Amino acid sequence: MSGTSSTQPGLPKAVRVLLPIGVILAALVLWEVLVRVNQIPHYILPAPTLVAQTLVENFGSLAGSWWFTIKITFGALLLAASGGVLLAVMFALSRWVAASLWPFAIVLQVTPIVAIAPLILIYVESTTAALLLCAWIVAFFPVLSNTVIGLRAAEPGLRELFTLYRATPVQRLRFLLVPSSLPYFLAGLKVAGGLSLIGAIVAEFVAGVAGKETGLASRILEASYRTETPKMFAALVLVSLTGVAIFFLFEGLSRWLLGGWHATERERAE
Repeated sequence: MSGTSSTQPGLPKAVRVLLPIGVILAALVLWEVLVRVNQIPHYILPAPTLVAQTLVENFGSLAGSWWFTIKITFGALLLAASGGVLLAVMFALSRWVAASLWPFAIVLQVTPIVAIAPLILIYVESTTAALLLCAWIVAFFPVLSNTVIGLRAAEPGLRELFTLYRATPVQRLRFLLVPSSLPYFLAGLKVAGGLSLIGAIVAEFVAGVAGKETGLASRILEASYRTETPKMFAALVLVSLTGVAIFFLFEGLSRWLLGGWHATERERAE
């Protein structure tokens, strides 16, 4: 009985695609109806059609800020991925390094970025570099933690086999530890992608910067000061679209790298 209960037929692909789209459209229609029926002022809650209209009309002014936010997000993600993997490999190869540096990684994880950001903005002269550093701090730990878990997840039997054949540390890392850690690294990358975007937005909110080279958070703050609620929602739509795009980007990367051999991706494909 336990052998049959774990395998359940999945939903058809068309259903998996159309169902969430239908739910989102239904929610938008309900939102539109509620605003119009209750005659809610646009400065309190704009209707989706007004948000879409505002987004189209102000896309020229929002596009530059959107691109700035994207650059900060992916820059922080690149630093988090490279630094997290490098440090995780050092942890796997040396217990001394792991015991020495792991507490610092935990401190970075548990300290709220809202508390760190004002100090970073004081000590780092460039605002862009400060925002990048804040976003990196938020995104760094998931990559590090998941990669370390993956490097330690290799089967004991395979570890003993590599020891029996006197594999060098580089061979053990390349042929055993890296393949076993890849699913964990990609899972951490999915989490870090969203967190890097959150870190970029939150850091800019804390900084309260204004000017040409600023991101979507500054546009949201400016719109809130002027009670331009539809423009706030338009900027939020761009933030949400960026987060969704990042998620699907790494979802596709995970399927591409793991689809041919890892159990989780093969089961989802079936």
